[in-house]
Amino acid sequence: MSHRTISIGGASGFWGDSSIALPQLLQHDGLDYISFDYLAEVTMSILARARAKDPSLGYATDFVTLVGRHLPQIADRRIKLIANAGGVNPNACADALRARIAAANLDLRVGVVTGDDLLAMQSQLKDSKEMFSGASMPERLLSLNAYLGAWPIAAALDAGADIVVTGRCVDSATVLGVCIHEFGWSPSDFDRLSGGSLAGHIIECGAQATGGLFTDWQDVPNWENIGYPIAVIDEDGAFDVIKPEGTGGLVSRGTVSEQLVYEIGDPAAYLLPDVTCDWRSVKIAEVGEQRVRVTGARGAAPSPTYKASATWQDGYRVGATWTIIGQDAAAKAVRVGEQVASRVSSLLAKSGSAPFTETSIEVIGAESSYGSNSRALGAREVVLKIAAKHDDPKALELLVREFTSAGTSMAPGFTGMGGNRPKVMPLVRLFSLAVDKALVDGQVHAEVDGQNVSIQTTGTALPRSIDAAATTPVPEGAIDTAHFTTVPLIELAWGRSGDKGNHANIGIVARQPEYLPYIKRTLQPELVAKLFEHYGPADVKRFDLPGIQGLNFMLYDVLGGGGIASLRNDPQGKGYAQILLGVEIPVPVGVVGSKA
Repeated sequence: MSHRTISIGGASGFWGDSSIALPQLLQHDGLDYISFDYLAEVTMSILARARAKDPSLGYATDFVTLVGRHLPQIADRRIKLIANAGGVNPNACADALRARIAAANLDLRVGVVTGDDLLAMQSQLKDSKEMFSGASMPERLLSLNAYLGAWPIAAALDAGADIVVTGRCVDSATVLGVCIHEFGWSPSDFDRLSGGSLAGHIIECGAQATGGLFTDWQDVPNWENIGYPIAVIDEDGAFDVIKPEGTGGLVSRGTVSEQLVYEIGDPAAYLLPDVTCDWRSVKIAEVGEQRVRVTGARGAAPSPTYKASATWQDGYRVGATWTIIGQDAAAKAVRVGEQVASRVSSLLAKSGSAPFTETSIEVIGAESSYGSNSRALGAREVVLKIAAKHDDPKALELLVREFTSAGTSMAPGFTGMGGNRPKVMPLVRLFSLAVDKALVDGQVHAEVDGQNVSIQTTGTALPRSIDAAATTPVPEGAIDTAHFTTVPLIELAWGRSGDKGNHANIGIVARQPEYLPYIKRTLQPELVAKLFEHYGPADVKRFDLPGIQGLNFMLYDVLGGGGIASLRNDPQGKGYAQILLGVEIPVPVGVVGSKA
């Protein structure tokens, strides 16, 4: 068999990503597919509310608009598209696309994957416990969706679809489905399935793999036209990461390594519907200008369950900000926040109303995110943020009014932009559960322009357990500390952080292999827990990725309810890596020259 590759571009990392990606990727010679990722947990609840108001909605309408503008070029280039833009109404999304295609007088076939919506099965699943907290399922859900895998997407492509629209699937499945279709991988090709999933994981967040959010941001040129990633994938699951020629951004070992560690848990068992991924032995190497090679992904049999995510409304929330200027601005801000909260609490009590279920006061500019390690308490300009949760929206409207009144009754230097009075919003929470695949697979359906498609499942896969990573681990033995100095971790490593429900992860990758023993010696879970103690993590665990000289820290129950429910200024832990990169690491004098 001759050596084959396929090229897949990643054009969207979330609903609302930049519109520059699609036209940019369409100009790249040799591109075969473009993948779009639109869905997050909060997105599903927003789309569910949209569908409740109008049965023809419930999908990412901007996907249809964007694709509609470029349909002639897509057809001419014969580039196929895969997107989870269907949200909670994939059929409506597909119908809207077909209308655009017909209006353009083009011959493009649209496939659609359904069956992830489990809301009608809530009574059947009502005894399910939350995967992480063990809580009982709420009575009224806004949405309930299983994270489907790649096989239905592959089936739609097999049947001739030019565009495949899905509802909820794992983010990487839009790429893995292409690989299964093109290369004929079987359900037991675990290493290849893991490699294809890793390719999807690298490009699923758009420009985050090509210099976006990179630790060494100053080394990334031309953010204005940052290049979106392209994975050039081999039949064995190894792949290269590149970007369109002439675009900004950066493809390097650092940028791709950071994306690998983004929002993962245990790298030995990254659970997906089609494969259990082991990425400990993955190697990432620069093999050319703006070209990185990724190899070494391994895999084992998937679990017998799908992860499913439900969203539900738990009252309401509001958040408001004001700027405070002058001497002791941080101290003034703290006092204003506390006094406003106290005043409103008293007013609620006098009226017989329940107290707030949660409040959050943060002083932005005084390094609230650093807790007791703040070095900016003397700042002369800060932003005070106050937020709260309550079952009654009127209680939150009272908070907004009284916070506004502080501009004339409390600290001097109280200012801000007028006309931006915050709105009270529903508070949406996440409930994650495991659902037996046997309950879901029967309703998963794929069709292409009205024609039903037979879907292969993973049921025939032969199990294989995860074994030890092939890469030799870096020892953590005693280190002679004579003639040592200290340097910030950022001089030794790159870092990236993100959220997993109410948990956060921080991935750290050594710039040079010889730095890793010193990093590992200092970065113990206890140190990380202490650094973030003001956020009260329930536990901190460390996992090794020796193939990329990396570490991954999981901080459990640390986000104040999770990204979609948290009142924090950083509800998804995006700044956690930046905080950790400031830790001082003892290293021998002279071991660090300059950033690699």
